[in-house]
Amino acid sequence: MPDYTPSGPRVLPKTPYYLIDRSRLQRNLDRIARLRERSGAKALLALKCFATWSVFDQMRQCMDGTTSSSLFEVRLGRERFGGETHAYSVAWADHEIDAAVSHADKIIFNSIGQLKRHGDRAAHIERGLRLNPGFSASHFDLADPARPFSRLGERDAAAIEAVLDRISGLMIHNQCENGDFTLFERMLDQLEQRFGGLFEQVQWVSLGGGIDFTADGYPLDEFAERLRRFAERYRVQVYLEPGEAAITGAATLEVTVLDTLSNDRNLAIVDSSTEAHMLDLLIYRQSARIEPDDGEHQFMVCGNSCLAGDVFGTFGFAQPLQVGDRLSIQNAAGYTMVKKNWFNGVRMPSIAIRELDGSIRVVREFTFADYEASHS
Repeated sequence: MPDYTPSGPRVLPKTPYYLIDRSRLQRNLDRIARLRERSGAKALLALKCFATWSVFDQMRQCMDGTTSSSLFEVRLGRERFGGETHAYSVAWADHEIDAAVSHADKIIFNSIGQLKRHGDRAAHIERGLRLNPGFSASHFDLADPARPFSRLGERDAAAIEAVLDRISGLMIHNQCENGDFTLFERMLDQLEQRFGGLFEQVQWVSLGGGIDFTADGYPLDEFAERLRRFAERYRVQVYLEPGEAAITGAATLEVTVLDTLSNDRNLAIVDSSTEAHMLDLLIYRQSARIEPDDGEHQFMVCGNSCLAGDVFGTFGFAQPLQVGDRLSIQNAAGYTMVKKNWFNGVRMPSIAIRELDGSIRVVREFTFADYEASHS
C-alpha cells in the first residue's frame, strides 16, 4: 500500500468543505483491483463524475486510466492521472480535435458523421464509435442514453458495420446506478444477440459506467466471470468506465448550522446549498443522506441560498439542532465537485482529504478572487 503522508497543514478548514476519506476510497479501489484481476477488464475513471486529482495518486494504483467527455477532461486525464487516456465527446468542434487527439490514446466518436469529419485527423491513434443499443437500465429519463430521439451514439448495426474499417473498438454506455447483476447480465445477453457480429470485428469494447459493482453484496466474482466470458468469446479487450463505483461513500460535505426556525416544522439552515454544492439533488429530486437518521427530533435541513427549494432533506436527530452544530452529508463525491458553482456567491466548499493516518489535510480553498475571476 503506498504511503500518502500529509505534506500540507493539518488545520481543519472552515465549513463548508468536501472531505474525501482515503480509507473509504480504498475500499472501492480494492474491489476494482479484484475485478480487473479476475476478469481481465480494464477500468477507466469517468472524469465527468469525479475529477479531484489530489487523490489520483491513490486511484491510479488500481485503475488503468481515465475516460472523458470534453477536451478539458481528456487533458486533465493525461496530465494528472496518466495511464490510458480515452477521449470522448458528444460532438468535437473543428478547433478542438487536434488538441484532443494530442492527449489521447483512443478517441471515441459519438456518430458516424463525426467519425467521417474528424477521423483522418485521428488516424495515428485508435478510433472508436459509440453504439446506442436502444435500451438501458436508467431510472431517470433525464439520464437515459437510450431515451427516444437520443443523440448519444449510433443504433443502426448495418451503418456501423460499414465503417468498421475505420475504427478498432466500440463504446456502449447504457447503465445507470444498476446494482442488479441479473439485470446487467440480461442486458449484456441482449447486446450480444443484436450486435455480436460487430463485436467479432473489433479489438476492444467499452461497456461504460453506471454499474454499481463495488456495492456491498454485489456478486463481484460472477460479474468478473461474465466479463471474462464476453472477452474470450469475441477476443476483445473489455473496458469499464466506473465513476460512482470508484468513489461511492468516499466523501462527505461538512456543513454547520447557521440558524434554526419553525414554520409548521423544524427548519435548520446550513452554510451550504444544494444548487451550488450538490446540484444532482435538485436535478433528480432526491434527498441527501445524513447518518444516523433515526432520532426523534425531525428537522428539515435547508441551504442558505435564496432558492425556495434549496433543501437537503428532512432527518431525525437525537437532539434538537442548534446554531453551531456540525453535520456530515454523506456520499458527496460523485457529480458534486465537478458541478459546484457560484450561485448566489455562496462560499465554495474547500476540499480536504482524511489521510490513512486519520489526519485531515486541506488541498484547496476558494476565495473571493476565485469568485471574481469566474465572472468578467
